[in-house]
Amino acid sequence: MEFQKVIESRRSIRKYDAEKKVSEEQIREMIQAAIYAPSWKNSQTARYYCVLSQDMFEKVRTECLPEFNANNVEGASALIVTAVVKNRSGYERSGEPTNELGNGWGIYDLGLANENLLLKAAEMGIGTLVMGIRDEKKLHEILSIPEEQMVVSVIGVGYGTVSPDMPKRKSVEDVAVIC
Repeated sequence: MEFQKVIESRRSIRKYDAEKKVSEEQIREMIQAAIYAPSWKNSQTARYYCVLSQDMFEKVRTECLPEFNANNVEGASALIVTAVVKNRSGYERSGEPTNELGNGWGIYDLGLANENLLLKAAEMGIGTLVMGIRDEKKLHEILSIPEEQMVVSVIGVGYGTVSPDMPKRKSVEDVAVIC
């Protein structure tokens, strides 16, 4: 699919076809696309915890997401929990933050990587939903995520059963100052 069409057509999906499954190989392909994203000093601090087994999917869905998000990913094939290694991207070798953003740079880098993942999924005809409301402590516990990593989001992945309309977008004039 042409890139412009992918970025214009990608939508958050909240209804999934439980019968049609995304494969591990497809998840790997999405993660590989994420790896190609730029990052601060090539630090590559994005981490992905891919929940594919049905038992673990249900455990994470029901124990780590609020009810409305758990309902939004019912029938999805997978959940991808995204995290970032703390105190590396945006930090000097001495451990001091490079500027006032500190770990914000790691989150920024993860956002760039996640966008690649989402767009690759869309190109493959796979739907996604990014959820930021989650139980970070429970995700650390259930998925054995090291404390040196900050959980950022949970991404639902699967084949959608709906094609939502595009939400209203702001114009270039609304968001850009051109000097």
